[in-house]
Amino acid sequence: MRILSVHAQNRSSIGILNSANSRPVPVVKGWIGARPAVSRNRLTCGHIVVGRRGTPVVAAQSSSASEDADVDNVVIIGSGPAGYTAAIYASRASLSPLVFEGYQAGGVRGGQLMTTTEVENFPGFPEGITGPDLMDRMRQQAERWGSNLLLEDVESVDLSVRPFVIKGTETTVKAHSLIIATGATAKRLNIPSEETFWSRGISACAICDGASPIFKDQELAVVGGGDTATEEAVYLTKYGKHVHLLVRGPTMRASKAMQERVLENPKITVHFNTGVEDAYADKKGAMGGLHLLNNETGEKKDLPVRGLFYGIGHNPNSAFLDGQVELDEAGYVKVKNGGPWTNVEGVFSAGDLHDVEWRQAITAAGSGCMAALAAERYLTGNNLVVEKEKSEERVSESEQKKKKDSEEKEEKGKMSMEEEFNVYADKHRGQYALRKLYHESDRLVTVLYTSPTCGPCRSLKPILNKVVDEYSGKIHLVEIDIAEDPEIAQAAGVNGTPTVQMFKNKDRVANLPGVKMKNEYRKLIEGNL
Repeated sequence: MRILSVHAQNRSSIGILNSANSRPVPVVKGWIGARPAVSRNRLTCGHIVVGRRGTPVVAAQSSSASEDADVDNVVIIGSGPAGYTAAIYASRASLSPLVFEGYQAGGVRGGQLMTTTEVENFPGFPEGITGPDLMDRMRQQAERWGSNLLLEDVESVDLSVRPFVIKGTETTVKAHSLIIATGATAKRLNIPSEETFWSRGISACAICDGASPIFKDQELAVVGGGDTATEEAVYLTKYGKHVHLLVRGPTMRASKAMQERVLENPKITVHFNTGVEDAYADKKGAMGGLHLLNNETGEKKDLPVRGLFYGIGHNPNSAFLDGQVELDEAGYVKVKNGGPWTNVEGVFSAGDLHDVEWRQAITAAGSGCMAALAAERYLTGNNLVVEKEKSEERVSESEQKKKKDSEEKEEKGKMSMEEEFNVYADKHRGQYALRKLYHESDRLVTVLYTSPTCGPCRSLKPILNKVVDEYSGKIHLVEIDIAEDPEIAQAAGVNGTPTVQMFKNKDRVANLPGVKMKNEYRKLIEGNL
């Protein structure tokens, strides 16, 4: 299936966590971090001057060359088309950008495109490309040109000092300029039973959870009337028996092409002027259906469905700014002259964080380009560019091909090993390995359930693999693709991907849906060794 239009309000991943503001100066608030930060820099005090654009800024006191060398030219917070494009342009300008890609906060690394199916309107891909594949390519390109990518969240940002201070969950840095590409996160309905059925019938990601056994050949519902909702409705027809699209108004807001695709699909019924009051359970406690309200007549009725998927838009990830950057009434960053400039000199916005009009993947990428170019001009004009040695030289095309061929050969080797099956190996794939290890191994067995189109799965796999490497010879990791082995997922009660389960002596000792912090996985492993 292919989707014609993709909105960039789905594009960017944020890496912001809240921490208490105990200082009199404005400090960005975020969510609680998982680990104490390792400080890399000291705070440099400064005095107030007037910037080039007439904006009061805090100018740093003079510092030694060694101190300057410890300051990044530009830090980019967030990923997605905006963040990765900014990284590509900044790295090609020899600015050695540091990118906080995000991990949990505000979405998954790569942004909401990681939860999108076919993208047919991004230039350069005449046959279309999946959202996760597009983001993987952008990430690889940013890395190739020398961007430093950190897969972690940001706890706080202090914009009252120069250089700016950016505190991540594991890393604290200073930077002369900052590009914020934190995008938006999916809205929820907040119906009374939402938490009860969350990941057990209610989901904000059809691409992640649609292939789950609980939805196979079932009546499903999608709420929303825009492109996101219509895309999800079409996608779910691959798995569900029938899909009900619940539109609160008299018309859909989706593009004409998507409206036609939905209305012409015999497996989709559109319910106009329809709101969701709540979900209800069946006799076994599973989600049994929805209580609906006709917004025009006031009539109430029940709709028996096993799944409800949200496609009702997104909120800009700007609350963490805590007044340090000017926002509009809806929470979008205010920019000057249609460009990336905020009211804080040296701080630039990219993507959906300020785009209230277009919200396309391609426009998000364009704004990332503008932010990087503006940051370069700002740094150069203020003599702030710090020359840095690249941690790794740019890889040539031939070297890239050799690396790719080597990785493919290694992957084929892994497949051969999996077919032969070695009970002493640490990592495995498929139900045969899981059954053998479950019955024969005395190690802790960690099972990662994934699905082919799951963007968050792509982010979690390398993280979990690294955690498992820390306990070599002590645990097993088995990957189960729920599309290939649906009966295994069903027997395990897996309702969405990614999900991690841990088994010890045939007893399940942990069930973790979604992406968690590395420390949480480590704690569970160590507690069951």
